[in-house]
Formats: sequence, structure tokens, C-alpha cells
Amino acid sequence: MSQACTRSTDSTPREIGDAKRSWLIRRGLLLESGPQRKLALAGFVNQFGTAAFLATVPLYALRVIHLSIGQVGLGLGTAAVVGLIAGIPVGHLADRRGPREIFLVTLLVQALSMTSLLFAHSFWAFVLAVTVTDLAGSSGGAARGPMIRRFGGDEVPKFRSYLRSVAMLAGTFGAMAAGAAVQIDTDTAYRVLILGNALTFLGSAAVLVGLPKLAPLPSPREEGRWIAIKDRPYVMFVVLDGIMWIQSEVLSYALPLWIVLHTDAPRWFVGLAIAVNTVMVVLLQIRTSRGIKGGTVAGRAIRRAGLAFLIGMAVIAMASGVPGWVAVTIMIVGVAIHTVGSLWHAAGSLELRFRLAPAHAQGQYSGVFGMGMGLCYVVAPSLLGLLCVAWGTPGWLLMGGIFVASGVAMPYVIQWAGRSRELADSAG
Repeated sequence: MSQACTRSTDSTPREIGDAKRSWLIRRGLLLESGPQRKLALAGFVNQFGTAAFLATVPLYALRVIHLSIGQVGLGLGTAAVVGLIAGIPVGHLADRRGPREIFLVTLLVQALSMTSLLFAHSFWAFVLAVTVTDLAGSSGGAARGPMIRRFGGDEVPKFRSYLRSVAMLAGTFGAMAAGAAVQIDTDTAYRVLILGNALTFLGSAAVLVGLPKLAPLPSPREEGRWIAIKDRPYVMFVVLDGIMWIQSEVLSYALPLWIVLHTDAPRWFVGLAIAVNTVMVVLLQIRTSRGIKGGTVAGRAIRRAGLAFLIGMAVIAMASGVPGWVAVTIMIVGVAIHTVGSLWHAAGSLELRFRLAPAHAQGQYSGVFGMGMGLCYVVAPSLLGLLCVAWGTPGWLLMGGIFVASGVAMPYVIQWAGRSRELADSAG
């Protein structure tokens, strides 16, 4: 006992700090390398501003620019669709010129386009501002992919899962900031939030300036320029994975409407359901990703996710027509099951996103992957509104069946990809 006390007393503050840092790294609460921490911090700042903006931009357009609801929907929809086209060419440019520099340019463009929204007084000015922002945003996602892959080293799934947890946390704080602006509900409040989002792009750029420069990796001479869109196994993976990513809109879009329109649960449960999902992702995503290494294991994880989505959505559908407290209990269980599925899906998806892409073309492949996710977010509201909200219980079950079918097909796509490239499941 006395020797242990002596060692504790003799420890220097630096040794104690190093011990705490090592413990946090082992627990997955702290990243090991400086570049990883900078990329995570920049992502937190960026996502905080983006979440606050996305939650309030329709109201900004309605209250400040005085557009109609139809014009707001058309403008945001146009920007979302047009934004999808930039990822692949800009990702290719990042592969050939260096991802850090390209990513910094996209952040500066977003800062300028966001600031220009403060001076938009017509429909076309609004469309131009949000379209340029979306174009730069999808371009930035494609350029960020190679940095995640190369700075992640042998622990890309763990690193990417950490980034997802950070993004979820930042999104929660951003939603709280948006809620404050909506509560104040003045032109000044909305303008301050728009300006704040513009500043977050500059803040992210300031953090990323300190990252080491990444030199382009050599590519085979006989290889064509647009290899990602010609890679049929990867494109099929993106299609199936894009369908699976619709699950992320189930709790944020379909569930709130289901609670309000089809159950006797109190409306405050909408916030509680999202909080349960957020806490589970923040606490469990890194742990879930630890065992997801290799194409075969990732495919199995996505297959399990599809089944979890079906079970979770079936449970949520049971909340209709029962007393309020029973509905709350049922939906908490359903949300928890659905979130477990999202943890498996995200871990498998992020492993395959990088594993199936050659190292020298990560940017271009990230552009294709981003297009798949972007299309999912364009389609999700209409599809979930039609099936889950309008059709009711049969629609929830059908959507869950679509997830199961996509999950079951994923291992076969991975096998197909394995026949056209080297997939070393033992690699990190």
C-alpha cells in the first residue's frame, strides 16, 4: 500500500497527464495523432454551423427574403440535386492536386456563398446562394474522403466512427442554436445564425491549415480517368448503401410525423426519441466499429442492420392506437433497436467506402459515394412520407423489408467486388 502511494505521490503532472491521455485513447474518447484531432475539430465546427443552418434556412427564406413555401422547396430541391454533380470531378482533382488544398478552397467558397445569402432579396438570388453552397459542400466531402483515409492509417473505420460521433454531437448543439433562433423569431436572429454558419466555414479552414500536406499518390498509367463511375461493383455498392442510408431519415423525418399524426404520445417525445438516438450513437459508434474490419465482416454487419431496421420499424408501427404512455414505451424500444441497426450499418458502410476504393483515387470514389448518399436524402422525404406516414403500418413494414433486401444483397456485391480487386480481409 505504501509503495503504491509513494509512486502516486512521485508522479509528475506530465506523467499523470500522459496516463490520462493514454486512457482516453484506449477508450476511444481521444484521437491519437494531431492530424486526426484537427480533422475532428474542423468537422465539429463545420457540422455545428451546418446543422443550425439546415434547421432554419426554410424559415429564413420565408420570413426574411419573403419567398413562398413553393419557392423555398423548389430552391432547396434544385440546390440539392445540382450539388450532386460536383463530387466526382472535384474528388478527382483532389486525388491529382492534393486533398487538403482543394478542401480549403471549398470551405472558403461556402463561407462566401453563405455570406451572400444575407444579401439575397429575390428567388433567383436565394437559389444561386444555396446552390453554390451545396456544390461546394459536396465537393468538400469528396476532398475530405482522401484525408480521412490517409490520416486514419490502419484504423480508418475507428477514426471515421469517431468523426460520426463528433458530427452527431455537433449536430445536436447546432439544432439547439437553431431552436433559440426560431424561438426569438426575428430577422436579426436568423441573420446572425446565417453569419455564424459562414464563420464556421472559416473556422474549419483555420484549423485545417495546420494539417500536413498530402502529396498525390501515383496511379497506373493504363488506367482511365473516370475509373470510379466505371467500377460497376462499387457503383452497385453505392446504390444499395444509398438505400440503406434512408434509415437516417426514419427517426428525423418519418417518426416525428408518425408521433403527431398517428399516435397519442405527447409531442415532446419527438425530442426524446432523437436524444436517445444521438446518445447511443455518440457512446457506442466507436465501440461498434472495432470489430468491423474487412469486406466480409462489413457485409455481415450491414445484413444484420437491415434486419434490425425491419424489427425496429415494426415496433414503432405498433404505437398507433394505444394509450399515450404505452406508445412512448413502445417507440423507445423501437428507436433503440433502429439505432443499433444504424450503428452496424454505419460501421460496415464506412469500412467498405474506403476498402473498395483504390488508395490513389479516394477522392473520386468519395464523390461517387457522396452522390449515392445525396440521392438518398433527396428521395427519402417523399418515400418515407408516402409509405410510413400516409400508408401507415403496412408502409413501415414494406420500408423495413426494403432495408432487409438491400442488406441481404450486400455480401454478394462484396464478393463480386472481390473478384475484380484485392480485398484483404486481414488488412486494417
